Amino acid sequence: MSPLLRASAAWHLAALLLTLVWPPWWPWTLGAVIANHLLLTALGLWPRSQALGSNWTRLPAAAAARGEVAITIDDGPDPEVTPTLLEILAAHRARATFFCIGERIERFPQLARDCIAQGHAIENHSQRHRHVFSLLGPAALRRELQSAQTTIERVCGARPRFFRAPAGLRSPLLDPVLQRLQLQLVSWTRRGFDTVNADVDAVLARLTDQLAAGDILLLHDGHAARTRTGSPAVLEVLPRLLEAIEQRGLRVVTLHEAAGVY
Repeated sequence: MSPLLRASAAWHLAALLLTLVWPPWWPWTLGAVIANHLLLTALGLWPRSQALGSNWTRLPAAAAARGEVAITIDDGPDPEVTPTLLEILAAHRARATFFCIGERIERFPQLARDCIAQGHAIENHSQRHRHVFSLLGPAALRRELQSAQTTIERVCGARPRFFRAPAGLRSPLLDPVLQRLQLQLVSWTRRGFDTVNADVDAVLARLTDQLAAGDILLLHDGHAARTRTGSPAVLEVLPRLLEAIEQRGLRVVTLHEAAGVY
């Protein structure tokens, strides 16, 4: 448990004991417990928060020292987008990390295998990408993550080591589940909001502003916003992003490479 969760658990116990010893204090102890829950909820709605457990918002220091950055691509695989992304990455000799939805891997297994065959990594983005993911209890969280682990390992032949929560939202109950499944939570340094913004220049600017070694960048092949011509914005953003990374003398690696695990 993180120090905050330990303190929260201790406060719940203290509140119960105070209520039992001095019953008239119950409105105050109840109010304090409610305030604690509101704080934990707010932290869960902050994707880059470290307070609820270990959370990568940047690559490890050693990777940053080597001039490495990570491009992470969420919500796929997608038959209309992923193949072209793979072609773009191959042209730049760059390897990305795909946070994939288990159900989509079951629908498009060959796309997942193509990612692996070309040197990219596939990681856990939950089995169903439920909008209520952050509201699930411990048992439901474990089923959701374990199902995705099983799906990805069966199709791709490798068990994920990293997890990204749907929309980055999580509950205080997630970290113990991640620890049991030996998964490291990963958020991002900066994101392009390319699922809701089809302005290619604006998406690129968000990703490249103060771009530096150690950054984790977030794009999407699933749920990609479309430009006025109907093209997924990510297909126009990615080549320019890779060029910007190269111009800064940086190198794109998978999270596995950055962590030194294979």
